[in-house]
Amino acid sequence: MPMSQRRNVAALSVVTPAMDKHPASAEPDPAPQVAETALVHFVLQELPLGLCVFDGSDRLLFSNPRYLQMWELPAQFAAPGTTFAEIMRATDGVETEGSRNQPKPASGSSGTRRREWRLSNGRIIEVMVSRLPDGSCVALHEDVTERRCAEERIAFLALHDTLTGLPNRASMRDELEAVLQPGSRAEGLAVLCLDLDRFKPVNDSFGHPTGDLLLQQVAVRLRHCVRATDKVARLGGDEFAIVQRDAAQPSASKALAQRLIAAMAEPFVVAGHVVHIGASLGIAIAPFDGNDADTLHKNADLALYQAKADGRGIFRYFEPGFDQQVQVRRGMESDLRQALDRQELELLYQPQMDMAHNAVAGFEALLRWNHPSRGVVSPADFIPLAEETGLIVEIGRWVLATACLEATHWDPEIRVAVNVSAVQFRPGSLERDVMTALHQSGLAPDRLELEITESVMLDDMAPAVATLREIQAHGVRVALDDFGTGYSSLSLLRSFPFDRIKIDRSFVRDLGRREEALAFIQAMIGLGSSLGIATTVEGVETEMQLEAVRSAGCAEVQGFLYSRPAPAAGLVALTATLNELRRPKPTALRSTSPGHA
Repeated sequence: MPMSQRRNVAALSVVTPAMDKHPASAEPDPAPQVAETALVHFVLQELPLGLCVFDGSDRLLFSNPRYLQMWELPAQFAAPGTTFAEIMRATDGVETEGSRNQPKPASGSSGTRRREWRLSNGRIIEVMVSRLPDGSCVALHEDVTERRCAEERIAFLALHDTLTGLPNRASMRDELEAVLQPGSRAEGLAVLCLDLDRFKPVNDSFGHPTGDLLLQQVAVRLRHCVRATDKVARLGGDEFAIVQRDAAQPSASKALAQRLIAAMAEPFVVAGHVVHIGASLGIAIAPFDGNDADTLHKNADLALYQAKADGRGIFRYFEPGFDQQVQVRRGMESDLRQALDRQELELLYQPQMDMAHNAVAGFEALLRWNHPSRGVVSPADFIPLAEETGLIVEIGRWVLATACLEATHWDPEIRVAVNVSAVQFRPGSLERDVMTALHQSGLAPDRLELEITESVMLDDMAPAVATLREIQAHGVRVALDDFGTGYSSLSLLRSFPFDRIKIDRSFVRDLGRREEALAFIQAMIGLGSSLGIATTVEGVETEMQLEAVRSAGCAEVQGFLYSRPAPAAGLVALTATLNELRRPKPTALRSTSPGHA
């Protein structure tokens, strides 16, 4: 064996403290050396790391079995004298970019360098090479596949949503910051913020696992709507964002928004359920709506907020005034959250008149908000806000309890009608709220009538019908409000046995202006009569309208001709006055300023 090889092999031996006990002049005992050599051999053979030693000419001096196993090399490549180049030709690994870029020790100097290889079987081997001054080296090989996979998984989770696999908020921000370098005008860049419409009812009706499956399907559809250069991210909940790059704006973002809305409007089949949702979008374009990531995202979010306020299922581009509008709206939302505690909400009541007896048959409870600085806030302004924020559930519970309690002070033949929002069905507590209100007030169930619109059924018909049947089984009446204005009003009559239909005021308003208006009213009254459903006509404001609906066979009417909505304290007196008249033309109470209830 050449002297250099003998020197390097000798370097692998281990000198233990026990060897120092022998006097220098004494003849060494060979037994401990044999034992130590055997121990070294055992350790090297069983070492979980691969080990190999090369001389200064990069020829193999020594390797252990783990080295061959790790690299899947045949036994001949463990033979001393095999060159490093021969071994490399036998491997199928590729050195990673990071390790290739590490500086090498200067020629003739010592040092340690880490190198990493990816094999074709997917394993990742890290090699730590220690070069000695004479050019020889020792290399330790470690299989770091599991460690690297864990690190990659952690890195992925830091920038991606675990449910959908989409990039997350941090990743989207990184994307925007990379594009919006200082001084860049970033033409062709648009940020679209998207919220799902009617997603909460899916979670409430079918459970969060179904909601999660729906979000995964949504992510797939979003990816199909965008180009490879666009980035789709899930920001949290049912909120998503898209970064559109290098496109002709605003036409490209408009076309994308339309595709997204159309895709989300198509039915989803999730866990055996057919689910109908939708989407609203807000769009901000660089550099006009911002030239940094935070500003663009904020303005796209403001535009989204406006789209939701304008009716949902639409998109809006950012406008400078949106910020102020949103602040006003958020201020109103904050005030509305405190309105119940501050006792700012009030119920007014409008009579529903029995045409056959010219007597009060019932009162409809109408919600009003008496704001300390805004004055009386229109229900058209705060009811949609309450529905959007979910506050309508708590407010609706208060309305039910208050209306039932106040109705106990009326004639026992007079019923009370309470409007119920589609949102109140979602938590699954409406039946409990109704029964609690009846129990605590002592009101007979048949004196309570719930008024719903077709939106209750359109959100999710099966659970809504089931809830209404349970409520109706307790003796509570159910009325279909605004009948004739929705596109599915007739089909709803086949889906549920309503106790009453209320013909919308728009048909009465058209009397005298459109010839077919009376025919429509007659047809709807006739339909109700043939199905055994009571009918109430809303919006009667003049004697001419009263006579017209009376001639059409209407059983009950409601409107300003009899009374504006009145506080609960005056209803007993109002009932006595209206019942006393008992004539078809109550002109003494005719309103001089017609309007909406």
